[in-house]
Amino acid sequence: MQLGLVGLGRMGGNMRERLRAAGHEVVGFDRDPALSDVASLTELAEKLQAPRAVWVMVPAGVTDATIDTLAESLGDGDIVIDGGNSRFSDDAPRAERLATRGIGYLDVGVSGGVWGRQNGYGLMVGGSDEHVARLMPIFSALKPAGEFGFVHAGPVGAGHYAKMVHNGIEYGLMHAYAEGYELLTASELVTDVPGVVKAWRDGTVVQSWLLDLLDRALEADPELTELSGWTEDTGEGRWTVDEGVRLAVPLHVISAALFARFASRQDDSPAMKAVSALRQQFGGHAVHKR
Repeated sequence: MQLGLVGLGRMGGNMRERLRAAGHEVVGFDRDPALSDVASLTELAEKLQAPRAVWVMVPAGVTDATIDTLAESLGDGDIVIDGGNSRFSDDAPRAERLATRGIGYLDVGVSGGVWGRQNGYGLMVGGSDEHVARLMPIFSALKPAGEFGFVHAGPVGAGHYAKMVHNGIEYGLMHAYAEGYELLTASELVTDVPGVVKAWRDGTVVQSWLLDLLDRALEADPELTELSGWTEDTGEGRWTVDEGVRLAVPLHVISAALFARFASRQDDSPAMKAVSALRQQFGGHAVHKR
């Protein structure tokens, strides 16, 4: 197939190379001329044969502006695919705007990070059966080999919804490993914490790709001394918790992991200062002063 690809960063650039290795023709555009195959979105559209398909891999904050600009150069029968981490509620309005021009729309949750080029990408797709079927050669090239790694999750919005929940689960898994790591480092008994993590990688019920990555990080920096505890969040965890509230689904672990990320950004927590002050006031407990 022929595909336009907008956004050639860590994810998009590797996707382009994986698709080309599978025999597909990819015309890429990026704001960085050193990465781009064309000079503009208009030129990208001109390089593609109708009916065209263009995959957008840009940050959520500029997705709508990028798609609206791109749509000016597309027409009836073309398809736009958003593979970024957009909020699922943005998908239906986006699809409706494109439909007025006869342009189809698919939303795709993409997982795999910087390892996707080698291992393949997990794909969660939202949209019509017709549009999904048309893009299956692209999806088949991007997904891992074998029967897993791809789902047509439902109509427009379902792909990003599935990816949102995926990332919420990721928050919880990562934090469970992190808490276990901290407890191991605090123990008087365990003298080889990296070795324990490495041992868990095979034959245990907690083995996973995330654990493999923790082991890799510890090999490079056994005590993680080169890293700060500051941990950003990119929105999906918040959206997952919002949906838990909306649907009255208890999300204890995911919520706690999200709030732990917020706590990581406080050098000296005002809340914990208040707790310390209250303990001193009602019980005369000792306080630690700066």
